Amino acid sequence: MSEAVGDLYEVLQVPRDASKDDIRKAYRKAALASHPDKVPEAERETAEVRFKAVQQAYDILFDDEKRQLYDTHGMGAFNGSGEPGMSGGPDLDDILAQMFGMGGMGGGMPGMGGQARRRASPNEEQKYEVKLEDLYKGKTVRFASTKNVICSLCKGKGGKERATAKKCSTCDGQGFKEVLTRMGQFLTQSTVVCSTCNGDGQFFAAKDKCKKCKGKKTNEEKKMLEIYIPRGAKDGDRIVLEGEADQVPGQEPGDIIFHIVEEEHDIFKRAGADLMATIDVTLAESLTGFSRVVIKHLDGRGIELQHPKAAGHVLSPGQVLKVPGEGMPIKRSDARGDLYLIVNVKFPDEQWKPSAAVLERLKEMLPKPDVRIQADTIDEVEYDPKGNAEDFGSQDPAGGTAWEDDDEEGGTAQCATQ
Repeated sequence: MSEAVGDLYEVLQVPRDASKDDIRKAYRKAALASHPDKVPEAERETAEVRFKAVQQAYDILFDDEKRQLYDTHGMGAFNGSGEPGMSGGPDLDDILAQMFGMGGMGGGMPGMGGQARRRASPNEEQKYEVKLEDLYKGKTVRFASTKNVICSLCKGKGGKERATAKKCSTCDGQGFKEVLTRMGQFLTQSTVVCSTCNGDGQFFAAKDKCKKCKGKKTNEEKKMLEIYIPRGAKDGDRIVLEGEADQVPGQEPGDIIFHIVEEEHDIFKRAGADLMATIDVTLAESLTGFSRVVIKHLDGRGIELQHPKAAGHVLSPGQVLKVPGEGMPIKRSDARGDLYLIVNVKFPDEQWKPSAAVLERLKEMLPKPDVRIQADTIDEVEYDPKGNAEDFGSQDPAGGTAWEDDDEEGGTAQCATQ
């Protein structure tokens, strides 16, 4: 590869035989010098471009395999993200064949009978939001999809049956071309798809184009697709429809891949195969017991509890009731997680106005208070029944505490200056 302006070694200002340690040090120095936060606002846009160029140079040159590809084939061996392979550019399989002596085998790999391996067209990936109820029960979803299919008239040729495509003079039949792009003070060389022939390296004259696809080689077609969301599926799971992506002549069709996004639920929280929810019980129920449905499950069933299990047992605020086997289904098994119910005891509100006689009877029935606290002096004070814990420390000018901890700097705790 020629030493062109924009060469990755020049971006990092290192020689071509630089060690990985040299590359790492140069990257740190260049990244610091070109970081957008370290320059005036007027120069920020240029610095961002320069910073990205430095990052890309480091990503490629610090990786031994990528560096070997770059030294042999330049940026034409990479796509826009700095990974090997580029649509419309040199095929990575061809590059590897040249590097490892596999040329003359039709692109085939050893053990494959010399058959050419067809590249797959790009996969289509998208997020798919699913309700927790559907992840619990499982669901089949049918939807209409519009995709490109190879033209049935010209079989993906793009031209009439006996027509011959012309070689693209813009890219000299390569399908891609090298362009120079300015990045601040630097010029960088990159490979782009030829816009004249759309990366084919050839094209048909207007009179020779296929009448059905107008030379595009593919046509849009609607198709009903179906996906099944299995019971117990979770956030991040993938559902793959093999071969259902857009068709491209000469390539195997890619897949449509759905990435499940679990919607937040109003009642249940999930952790793996376990579920958690809060149930409300009255003060009377927590003390005397009940037998009723406390929550509606994700499949519509009512979950009934009987309390207490033993006479005299009461439910406390925040108590956790574990219901085995009522959590989420576990995929590919009959097992389920557990359901954790957090008890929220609802105390009477201001609308409850019991008589003095009722209150006296309650005092007799309920447990007596602890032993009185003894003190030399007793003051009866006023109080605000609606105080807010978030106000705690708000009147302290030191921000809630008058002490500073200087241990991290090797100092000792000191009283802050008031």
